[in-house]
Amino acid sequence: MLDEALRAIAEPRRRDILRLIRNTELPAGEIASRFDVTRPAISQHLKILVEAELVAVRRQGTRRLYRARPEGLTELRSYLEGFWHDSLLKLAEAAEEEERIIREHG
Repeated sequence: MLDEALRAIAEPRRRDILRLIRNTELPAGEIASRFDVTRPAISQHLKILVEAELVAVRRQGTRRLYRARPEGLTELRSYLEGFWHDSLLKLAEAAEEEERIIREHG
């Protein structure tokens, strides 16, 4: 699922859609009205986000309502935070090494 999520958020418009529905549930038509592309294009983006489990969809009569799935972002977030954590560790190690060299060579 991580690979699907990474592919899904690689497209800037899909990231915009996720931001739009991060804290609210919206019908596809309203989501589409916020973008300068066709409704079918937005439907395709929503389909990819749903398949990547980043977005949930529920039916209400004839409408489909979409909302971001925070739990779907958990694995993705953990993966990306690993890069940040590794970078901080490397920075700390470099600082400690530099401090050691300064102490030894005064």
